[in-house]
Parts: sequence; structure tokens; C-alpha cells
Amino acid sequence: MSVLLSSGLAAPARAQAPGPAKVAVRAARLFDGKSAKPLANAVVLLEGNRIQAVGSHLAIPEGTRVLDLGDVTLLPGLIDAHSHLLLNIEFGNGGEGASMEMQVARLSTAERALLGAKMGRELLEAGVTTVRDVGNSGLNGDVALRNAIQRGWVEGPRMSACTRALAAHGGQFGVIQQPVQGLIDQEYVTVTGVDEARRAVRQAVYDGADCIKVIVDNGYNLLSVEELKVIVEEAHRVKRPVAAHTTKDDSIRAAVEAGVDSIEHGYSMPDDVLAPMVRKRIFLVPTVGPLEVCDEFPPESGDAEARRAMSERCRKLVAKGYERIRRAVAAGVRLAAGSDMYIAVPGLTRGETTVRALSAHGEAGVPPVDVLRSMTANAAELLRMQDQVGTLEAGKLADLVAVKGDPLKDLKALRQVRFVMKDGQVVVDARGAQPAPVAAPPR
Repeated sequence: MSVLLSSGLAAPARAQAPGPAKVAVRAARLFDGKSAKPLANAVVLLEGNRIQAVGSHLAIPEGTRVLDLGDVTLLPGLIDAHSHLLLNIEFGNGGEGASMEMQVARLSTAERALLGAKMGRELLEAGVTTVRDVGNSGLNGDVALRNAIQRGWVEGPRMSACTRALAAHGGQFGVIQQPVQGLIDQEYVTVTGVDEARRAVRQAVYDGADCIKVIVDNGYNLLSVEELKVIVEEAHRVKRPVAAHTTKDDSIRAAVEAGVDSIEHGYSMPDDVLAPMVRKRIFLVPTVGPLEVCDEFPPESGDAEARRAMSERCRKLVAKGYERIRRAVAAGVRLAAGSDMYIAVPGLTRGETTVRALSAHGEAGVPPVDVLRSMTANAAELLRMQDQVGTLEAGKLADLVAVKGDPLKDLKALRQVRFVMKDGQVVVDARGAQPAPVAAPPR
């Protein structure tokens, strides 16, 4: 019994908690994640962390805090459907980050989660408010980072975590000696046979997986159709989407036959899989970067002649990737944007390199509106988050990005971020420290 009650004194009445804050965001233009035509003189009404209404010249209720962003384009928070926040390879430095194997060997999962917090903050500041992190995160470091972000311990994008990827023996490592092959288990769950495949999915779900990543081929081994079907069946039974890393004809065909949710990379992309992908509503996440990256190899990559040769090979690979995208889009395959960014680019943050990669589909000839959909509405559907994010409409979470210019005309406008809001909280406001007005009562 409390002292107050035992003394006969009544506890003081608690003050009524204020309701959710009401905010109105105004912008010259708005892309809602669906429409090909921007909405002019846009107003987005928010209450707490949810969107209440979106429209042109909407009336703003009395007492609402107004954020007037001016001559910008407002968009849904961007989504990276293929991220690696806990991996940041620095080629050429010979240190702990010079290769994936070296990072795994030298950095603990805890250290990599802290690295992921840094990468995540950089993504958020570039307007990427949601990611699907597809492995290479140590022993469930992505789950730890996801939970830390959810609890407000660190700031970063909303995460869909895949935990360790399922893979054939060897994972994605090159040949390493027997005494250190235990490192593979820190990044991958290797499976042989349908029983192990089913057990691996259940382990991933137990470990906290929101999605299942499977390495179908790794240059040494190829998972069977039977193993993949069991993985898909078990994952779908517990409502987890399956992302399939595929690079060769046989692995792509097997993944499509098994009914995965997305083909990641799909470097060869044979024509005979396109129609089944459309029929089964399988997304392609092509992970193709912009051509400009082919001119950005740092001096430590080699001498001038070596860098020229690397640049030429890079351009051929990118051109091949663009051709693959054009064939897929022509066949009706839907794209979801994924950066596959895990390399440190000198002079750029992870967020800046990610946004460049997400918009690279435009260089392949994909119309800007479809590129924007690939990194908003389409990506949200792939992550099974379409009821929460991906479009600006009533009931969705208040994830907003404002950029200078009009990305429906020039996708490079996405690089000029002026404002970022995630879950109703302002993360970036480049307008400066100006007071936000409050809507006056009507006269």
C-alpha cells in the first residue's frame, strides 16, 4: 500500500495526456507513389505518425503546425529492397574492410551492427526510410539493428531483416581453407536436402527474420528445385517473402519454378523465364548501378591503365544490365529497386551512393515515373509493407521526402534532398531554423 493511501490522502488527479500532434506539410508538387502526374499545390495532413489526408489546396484545421516546404517535390519515403547495411568494403586499403571475408574474420557482429547504425543514418538522411536488408550481417546483426531502430536507440530506416542467407555449401565465400571454414556459418546457413532446407527457414524465423534470402547459386553448388520449393512453401506458410540471389540461367529457372517472390540480380535472365515471372507476379530486383560509377575507381585500385581496363569492363557490365532491364520491362515484369550497395565510395555517403543506384533504371530507358514506383509502391509490395508505406495516402505511415526539382522529369533531383520525415518525426529539414507557423482560425 502506498504512503498516500495509507495516510488517507487521495492521489492527485493526473493531467490528461495531449492527443497526437497535428501537422500539415505543404509543397509545390507531390508524387504519391502511383500517379504519373504530380499533384500541384499539395498539402499532406498528419496526425501523430499517420497520414490523414492528401490533396491540393486542402483546408488546414485550426491549431495545426504547418511545414511549408516551398518549391519542392514531395514523395513517399524511398525504399531500398536490397541493402547490406552491415557490410562496407573498402577496396585497396589492405585493412579490415578490404573484402567480405576479411570483414567477417576481423569484425564482430556487434561491431558490424554499429557500422550498420552509421550506414542506416546516412541512408535516412538521403531520403531512404525503409530497407530490406538481405543478409551478410553476421550472426543476426541485422535483427539487432532493426530492433535498436524500432526502440529508438539509434536512428535509421525501417528494416525488414532476412537474417543469415540460406545457401549451398560455401555460401558466397571464395575457396577458404578448412580450419577457417567455420566463418561461413557466421554469414550463411548451408543446406543439403529438403529437410535441412525446411529446418533452415524455421531457424531464420525463430531468429527474427522478416524475409528469407536464399543464395541459389554460388559458383560451386546449385540448390535444387526441390530444396527451393520447400524453402518457398515453408516461408510462405508463415507469411515471409523469399528473395532469390540468382546469377545464371539454371538458378533463375529453378527459382522461378519454385515460386520465389523476387529474383535478385538475375544477371543472365533467359527469355523463357519472363512470362512465368509475369504470371507468378515475381519481381525483378536488378541491382544495376549508374554508368558514372565506372569512372570512380580510386587510385589505390591500380595504375592508370588498370583503372581504364576496369572502367571498360564496368561499362560493358552496366550496359548488359540495362539490356536485361529493358527485356524484362517489355515482357511485363515488375521492377523493385535495390541498390546492393556494400562498397565504400570515396567522397560519398552510403545514402548518396544508394540513391544513385536506385534511380539507375532510368538510364536503361525506364520512364521516370516507373523508376519512382520501383522504389516506392512496388518495393513496398515486395516487402509486404504496402499497407504501411510506399504511397502517400490516408492511413499510411508519415514517411515523406522532399527534393529540389521534379524527379518525374529528371531523376537526379532525388540527389537534392531538402526534407525527410520518418514515422512522423522530422529527420532532415534544410530550410534552416525558421519557425513553423500554426494555422489560424478561419475568419
